Amino acid sequence: MKDIITIEYCPQCGWLLRAAYMAQELLTTFTGDIKGVTLQPSDTAGRYSISINNHVVFDRKSAGRFPEIKELKQLVRDVVNPGKDLGHSG
Repeated sequence: MKDIITIEYCPQCGWLLRAAYMAQELLTTFTGDIKGVTLQPSDTAGRYSISINNHVVFDRKSAGRFPEIKELKQLVRDVVNPGKDLGHSG
């Protein structure tokens, strides 16, 4: 069964474009490894979290920042395909 990544973001904070960019990067990098990426507007102000199959791998509030795209790809890779070489993008 392939993994589903969910990016939950705060629409009031204007984070849709950031979420869409990260979704695009993940879909491009993990083609064939994941089932898809879901963008989910949050009811909680300030929320920006990324989960795989409902398991949170990154939370902006806990980390105190947004993830770098390289870091995010490594976090996702470690769950969906630990042997995958990310090359220059990872």
